[in-house]
Formats: sequence, C-alpha cells, structure tokens
Amino acid sequence: MLGIADFGAFCAAIVVFLALPGPGTFALLGASAQGGFRAGAAATFGVIAGDQVLLWLAVAGVAALMAATPWLFNAVRWAGAAYLAWMGFKLLFAKDGEDASPVRIAPSHFFRQALLITLLNPKAIVFYMAFFPLFIDPATHRGLPTFAAMAVTIAVITAIWCLTLCAFAERIAGHVRAHRRLAMLLRRGAGVCLIGFGLRMVR
Repeated sequence: MLGIADFGAFCAAIVVFLALPGPGTFALLGASAQGGFRAGAAATFGVIAGDQVLLWLAVAGVAALMAATPWLFNAVRWAGAAYLAWMGFKLLFAKDGEDASPVRIAPSHFFRQALLITLLNPKAIVFYMAFFPLFIDPATHRGLPTFAAMAVTIAVITAIWCLTLCAFAERIAGHVRAHRRLAMLLRRGAGVCLIGFGLRMVR
C-alpha cells in the first residue's frame, strides 16, 4: 500500500509502540489529571507533533547520520535524561496544596512539554531512526506520497490511542483528587518514574 512493505504490520507496530509505557504516557496522564481532557488533548497533539518531526528528520537523512555518528545519539540521550530528571525532581519535591503542581495548567504548556518529551525520548528516536525505515518497500515506494501516508497513519492511530487514554485519566482524576494522600503518592510516584526513565536513558 503506497510503498509500505506491510501496512497491517506497520499499524500493529505503532500500536505496540504506543502501548509500551514511557515518558510520553506520563505526560498524557499528568496533563489529563491536572488540566482535564483539554490539557490531555493538547499533550496528545504535542506527542503527534514530536512524532512528525522525528519521522521527517529520519526521511531527511538524520537516521543515516545517527548511525554513522554515535556521539550524536548519546548527546540526545543525555539531554533527554536531564530533562526527564528535572521534571521528576520537581514532581517529587512539590509541596502539597493547590499550587503543588510543578507545571502550569495550560494547554499550550502541556503541548510544549509533550513535544519536548517526545523529541528527547530514546524509544521514539529508535523507532523512527532504526525501525521505521524497515517498513518502506524500496521496490514500490513513491517517495513523498509514501512518507506522507505513513505520517498520516501514525498521527491518526496516535490520536485515537492517546485521546482515549486522556479520557480515561480525566474520568478517574476526580476520584484521585478526592483522596489527598493518594494524589500526593501518585504525584511523587510519577516523579520517581520520570527520574528512573532518565537514569535508564544513560545506562
């Protein structure tokens, strides 16, 4: 289909990629819990925007550049680790109360946060720089139309998956906020997880 080696497998790979918990998952859950579905949707579009940037960078030749220049990938890993650790520590040591959240509850903020997390997420980088090219059929691909079809497919599947996740997070957010101690534990747990993701990136 439009030069995609196996469209069904391509779609399945995207779903598996999204289903694996990672920093992007916490960005979506956190945005939805703190700012409602609107903030979660903004974070979703941030994830989609980050995916599109990585996809078209891979098409432009960055995938080949990273394969030939290992230090470049290592630099991205360290930058991503530093960003995730910074967000994690802010969540971990935030004070209780109305202003406990370390991030401003505004859809534009969540868009930027999700975009940065996606761009610095090694899972996403590996997918687009190493795994994504495997689905391009060199015998039948049509250049730009093939890449555009892949980009649209990724965006649509990501939107459906992430918006569903955001709706679920918003639905349970009220129950969590009703239990102040549970909300605090979840916030600190998210901080620990983000710090853990950052540490795993540089191992």
